[in-house]
Amino acid sequence: MTATLLFLPPGADDPWQWLRIDKDAIVDRGEGIPEGDAGEVIAVAPADAVTLHWADLPARSAAQATAAARILVSDASASSIDRLHVAVGAEEPSGSEPAGGERPIGVVAADRMRAWLDSLAGIGIDPAAVIPAPMLLPRPGSGYVRAQFGPQSVVRGPVSGFADEARLTALITGDTPPETLGRDALDAAMVAAAERPALDLRQGPFAKRKRRAIDWALVRRLAVLGGLVLLATLAIDLVRIARYSSAADAADARAEAIAREGLPRGADQGNADRLLTERLAGLRGPGAGFTAMAAALSSVVRGVEGTELVALSFEPNGNLRATVAAEGEAQANQVVARLREAGFAVTASTFESNGQRLRGDLTVSLP
Repeated sequence: MTATLLFLPPGADDPWQWLRIDKDAIVDRGEGIPEGDAGEVIAVAPADAVTLHWADLPARSAAQATAAARILVSDASASSIDRLHVAVGAEEPSGSEPAGGERPIGVVAADRMRAWLDSLAGIGIDPAAVIPAPMLLPRPGSGYVRAQFGPQSVVRGPVSGFADEARLTALITGDTPPETLGRDALDAAMVAAAERPALDLRQGPFAKRKRRAIDWALVRRLAVLGGLVLLATLAIDLVRIARYSSAADAADARAEAIAREGLPRGADQGNADRLLTERLAGLRGPGAGFTAMAAALSSVVRGVEGTELVALSFEPNGNLRATVAAEGEAQANQVVARLREAGFAVTASTFESNGQRLRGDLTVSLP
């Protein structure tokens, strides 16, 4: 792996320190901000800024583990839980033993965490992880180990990790003085911690945002699938159009065959629809035909009280001429109005008095 451990200064006047890891070995160290290709940057938080706990937490989901950790922290912290950032790590081995059920919990002030990330962003660094300094040390099976990170000395036990302060360290370790790690053992521990951090503070609201790269292979597959869907849709439409066209041609052929059955034998082999229309006109007369027009006029006259049909004639041009007698002008006008409502054009002569009744001529035709 290629990575750079960047130690956040415990105090404002303390210098930045860093060390570079390449191929599982520390290849360079320095102070200030690392220059050149730093690879993946992992920030190391000061030990006095992070409180560490260990607890047996559910491993079914990160959300459940974090919720349980916040409950434990709220009982053990004097600060409001809303002002604290709580991160849960993975189970880690103890000495030569396999991983146990206890998981590390890191607690840091949310404002402090935000300030660290802002300061790193100000120098163009977005760290892949933020590890508390004690978590760089190996977890001892028993007792305590100590190491020096720049101006700060750090102590770690099986279920503890803190900044090395004389009174605090003596109070916690009691009669078991911490063992100071040698350079080779410390370097190996830091390389292992950088490769697989047991506790990363970049969780929840401070999690590193991942840039989603465009999967062009997936885009091409989706484009091909979209084109195939469009082609299938077009093919379905073309088949449907062909079926409709075939059905329409069959319907036209059936209609023409039925129309020819109504024509007399020996009729011209022209357009069957036109020939059938001409024959129908010849049978019923021009226009709407005598039968339809006479029936409509008779129905209107019967529906208007006091009127009667005196004479009726059908002209070659399709007009129906009728003489109508009525008791008064109102009845005559009613007959004319009802014929027009039935869809006919009506021309009426002047109704003249003939004794006690009025008589006039009507010409009824299609509009």
